[in-house]
Amino acid sequence: MANAIVEETFETRYTLPPIEMIEDPPEEIRQKQKRVRELCTERNAILLAHHYQRPEVQEVADAVADSLKLSQAAAKTKADVIVFCGVHFMAETASILCPEKTVLLPDLRAGCSLAASITAEDLLEWKAQFPNAVVVAYINTSAAVKAESDYCCTSANATKVVQAIPAERPILFLPDRFLAKVVAWQTQRSNVFGYPGYCHVHKTIQPEQVARILEEHPDAELLLHPECGCVSSCMARAAEGGLPQERTFFLSTEGMLRHISESREREFAVGTELGIFHQLHKKFPDKTFYPVNPDAVCAFMKTITLDRVIRSLETMSPEVRVSLETAGRARRAIDRMLELA
Repeated sequence: MANAIVEETFETRYTLPPIEMIEDPPEEIRQKQKRVRELCTERNAILLAHHYQRPEVQEVADAVADSLKLSQAAAKTKADVIVFCGVHFMAETASILCPEKTVLLPDLRAGCSLAASITAEDLLEWKAQFPNAVVVAYINTSAAVKAESDYCCTSANATKVVQAIPAERPILFLPDRFLAKVVAWQTQRSNVFGYPGYCHVHKTIQPEQVARILEEHPDAELLLHPECGCVSSCMARAAEGGLPQERTFFLSTEGMLRHISESREREFAVGTELGIFHQLHKKFPDKTFYPVNPDAVCAFMKTITLDRVIRSLETMSPEVRVSLETAGRARRAIDRMLELA
């Protein structure tokens, strides 16, 4: 498929919701958070939040992490109800892993432009062109796409997953074109074929922004999410010496947190969605962080508010449930991901 054709079609598959500006006074926020915790106790619910969620939602969650860790938390929980403060494919993954539990997504508008970039029909068409290929699906995909895949992965373990596949087998890596390039580079494999999808937020993080932030803060380490639109350029520049190799890193959100905790450096230029900065400032108050793109905000993630979490727990809706047939087929790919975590 030509890139232009794919982009023209998949960008019509999602509608970005408006970002609501919430200016509740601190005491009102605390009261809403208290109500959330009361409801979680009443419903025997666990509340899982992604790093890109609103700060007040992160603060009330039982766990704040990336997609891989949240999947692991969902798989292990003894709660009856999982409230997923993330986006739709995350709630689907929790439903696949825990079919006996109730999985709530507080706002069904919480979609994902990356997941929308490929359908199961698109994948079947692509697979037909490479009958001997192994399909590795990024977790940012629908359950139907995972069901047609051999392995699932996250940005945290994508390289490990690809390394586990025999070198002679071609790999169809989907749907993120930028992550596919990082994985091919890190594994030194020439037979990794990337689907031309992308995250509409990370795509906006561009090479000129990297150059500007490093010019302004020359002592900062550069941490880039592998979904970023600048990764190909930055990998090439690092290899050529245009970026300091010893201070340039391509990391998942969880990888960023781990790297910062181990680094002696005090300044970091961070290229990912701005929600992570809440955890960065909270966990590392003595370090300084600069956003590579100060406008990198995911409207889908920000649909989840305390009010919607409360309503979801009160009404036990909206519920996300994957059919047993699709879940059974998708579970194989997800289990392989968890085995290689």
